[in-house]
Amino acid sequence: MRAIWKGAVSFGLVSVPVKLYAATESHDVSFRQVHAKDGGRIKYQRVCSLDGEEVAYADIAKGYETEDGEMVILTDDDMAELPSASSREIAVEKFVPREQIDPLLFEKSYYLEPEGAGAKPYALLRQALLDADRMAVVTVALRQRTSIAVLRVKDDVIVLQTMMWPDEIRTPDFSVETGDVKDSEVKMAHMLVETLAGDFDASEFEDDYAGAVEALVKSKIEGGEIKRTETSTKTSGEVVDLLAALQKSVAAAKSARGEQVDEADAKPATKSAAKKPAAKKTPAKKAPAKKTAAKKSAAKKAPAKKTAAKKAS
Repeated sequence: MRAIWKGAVSFGLVSVPVKLYAATESHDVSFRQVHAKDGGRIKYQRVCSLDGEEVAYADIAKGYETEDGEMVILTDDDMAELPSASSREIAVEKFVPREQIDPLLFEKSYYLEPEGAGAKPYALLRQALLDADRMAVVTVALRQRTSIAVLRVKDDVIVLQTMMWPDEIRTPDFSVETGDVKDSEVKMAHMLVETLAGDFDASEFEDDYAGAVEALVKSKIEGGEIKRTETSTKTSGEVVDLLAALQKSVAAAKSARGEQVDEADAKPATKSAAKKPAAKKTPAKKAPAKKTAAKKSAAKKAPAKKTAAKKAS
């Protein structure tokens, strides 16, 4: 895990230096939009809706759309004038009963780790939250914007959970007509609740959709139902081994010339075999012949130079 933020939790005169870690990660299955014919990825262009021209990133600005559909352009200078939060403080505003906070408000979870000399005050805050059975409502600046959040304890770690702002929670615009509920129906509902009652254990649940997608993709790969694209790095589900491909090429060339193919040439070399320098010294036998030829050539030319020197004298 990598810390994404550093700061301090402050409550009263106590300050706890901490590191912030993302507590969750998405394992959702993702797909790419591709051309069904050849598997090529679909590309999108940034096109202006007015003139139909493609727009470069450098020419893209932030726009705020009004209720009547007009657009207000905000420049970098405009954005710089906005109030930005750069504080490294997690300020405890109050400690509230756990049941007063609707889980609907919770947004994203982070782990807090004590840093340096913060271990003791960290343990103090953690124990205080457990004993009081309360959550600490805090304000914190993340991504240059102030957010409200809560601190709570999970196992031995303090968790910070950011929350939605109150005006971001929607009110349902529909009503539910319950009708007349009979006492016998309520009694049966209670019996059903008691029958299915139990303790929550997250390990009892499994993402069967992701598993089914993985099995489906694997079966298609094994069946050869794949498309080669410009970004492909695999063939038939196997990573391309450059050394093995070269060895097969050498064996094929020898076979085409009618030469005997060694068993070592036909089979891919293992990592240990690849480290041996002996296999690379085969072409070095021709080197002495080249050197001898060069000496002979030089020797033949030497007397000619000497004779020319005598004539000159």
